[in-house]
Amino acid sequence: MNQALRDLGEYLSVALGDAMLEFEVARDELAIRVRREAIVRVLTLLRDDSNCQFKLLVDLCGVDYPDRDERFEVVYNLLSLKHNQRIRVKLSTDEDTPVPSVTGVFNCAAWYEREAWDLFGIFFSDHPDLRRILTDYGFEGHPLRKDFPLTGHVEVRYDQEQKRVVYNPVDLVQEFRNFDFISPWEGMTPQPPLPGDEKAAEGQS
Repeated sequence: MNQALRDLGEYLSVALGDAMLEFEVARDELAIRVRREAIVRVLTLLRDDSNCQFKLLVDLCGVDYPDRDERFEVVYNLLSLKHNQRIRVKLSTDEDTPVPSVTGVFNCAAWYEREAWDLFGIFFSDHPDLRRILTDYGFEGHPLRKDFPLTGHVEVRYDQEQKRVVYNPVDLVQEFRNFDFISPWEGMTPQPPLPGDEKAAEGQS
């Protein structure tokens, strides 16, 4: 299997030319890194080429690396039923640079791209309907970014007086803001045994 994937990687490096930056085979999976502006051409070739036949876009997702200049990776996972092979296509972008939409190549990408936009803020140019899909219309920010606060920016509640849902800024006590992320089970003071614990101890001896 690994040799077949390496052969496919070599074939794609020739077929795609400078559109493909590199490829690797790890854990019996082929992953290629491509130029952002060439993603439509890359996926079209992967779908239509007789040596590829990756007809199914299984998933499209985002990954956030805040320390990089281009902090986001967009990952496309494709499946070839004919050749029983999978391939992972990766590209990099930042908060301001749009990624070409691939809805013209795979219709299902419309939902996946909306999800990546909603949760990461990755913008897809030429998308037919780029709106939030999982969060509310008035939601602020993108919750899967690594720098997004765990509590969010606002809290939602139903107001009985106004008879509608209202948004209020999150107001946290200082102790919560300085939470040290230690497991709640660590640092606990010993507690007196509960009635019946002596029976469990006898059973273990």
